Amino acid sequence: MANVISTAGYENAKVDLTTNNLTTLYSAPSRRSAIIESILVSEDSGNADTITVTLVNSAGSVFSLFKTKAVSANATVELLTKDLILIPGDILKVQAATANRLHVVASLFEIPKITTN
Repeated sequence: MANVISTAGYENAKVDLTTNNLTTLYSAPSRRSAIIESILVSEDSGNADTITVTLVNSAGSVFSLFKTKAVSANATVELLTKDLILIPGDILKVQAATANRLHVVASLFEIPKITTN
């Protein structure tokens, strides 16, 4: 039997927060883990705002990563100082305090689960 190994790769996930609802930024697919290397938040309306970032695991438990993190008017903030590891089924969610002010971009590296026979 042949071994099946899919390739790993760089990706990005991005969202324009046009509402103040909780919004999925990235979901780790089944059979893939992800290393989140950067989460950039940009404020483009000229008004300071805040962002909340949570991680939801496959069991539905919610973990707060950033709670009402301030973003200055017309500024960009890097949220991570170290890589964040997501396992299959993890969901990274973001929420702006005010609609139409924040853009979020996550740079990540997906790693497939290797199955050998």
